[in-house]
Amino acid sequence: MSEQPLRVVVADDQALVRTGFRLILESEGIEVVAEAEDGEQAVAAVRRSRPDVVLMDIRMPGLDGLEAARRILADRVQEPPRIIMLTTFDLDHYVYAAMAAGASGFLLKDVTPEHLAAAVRLVRTGDALLAPAITRRLVERFARPDDPAAAVAPHRELGTLTPRELEVMALLARGLSNAELAARLRLSEATVKTHVARILGKLGLRDRAQVVVAAYETGLVSVGSVADPAAGR
Repeated sequence: MSEQPLRVVVADDQALVRTGFRLILESEGIEVVAEAEDGEQAVAAVRRSRPDVVLMDIRMPGLDGLEAARRILADRVQEPPRIIMLTTFDLDHYVYAAMAAGASGFLLKDVTPEHLAAAVRLVRTGDALLAPAITRRLVERFARPDDPAAAVAPHRELGTLTPRELEVMALLARGLSNAELAARLRLSEATVKTHVARILGKLGLRDRAQVVVAAYETGLVSVGSVADPAAGR
């Protein structure tokens, strides 16, 4: 039985961007089920077409992409899609807020066709689209414990995690992949995935993007003190 085609909604106020992304994705066998030119249309399109992934521009007229993402992810009527935020700037504070709200990652609008298709496929699997260097810069620049716009979830109690899970969470915040985590901790990748799943479940988080945000905001990893993941291997 063949796998169902990946279904995507593209939300951007520029028709040229939407058309370009549609052509790229469809050439890769990815179905674009709807387009939207503002946040209101994006929310309606998601409710109507139930896509797997949404490519969401941050800055759109009327309802912006950040608020549209929040509404989509808060919808309890159906399983929400994965959301990738689109931005022209790699240090846009809205991107950090979007990650905190539950977006699975972000892409610059000048992304290559190959990277665009790969990113959509990656987040569909439940992983997060995190470029460690850029994500770290975002967190270090915008993470503020007293900023309500950057709040993740109110029930973040790290005391529920085991020492091993805390270790895994800290390494995730440093940008390590499952393979790198397995090598560092001398575990199988299957065991690493189990630890990650337990962290998500205990903290009520959606994916690895929110784990990274939570690690900084709870102080598990300190801003400006992230070591090179390769160090000490």
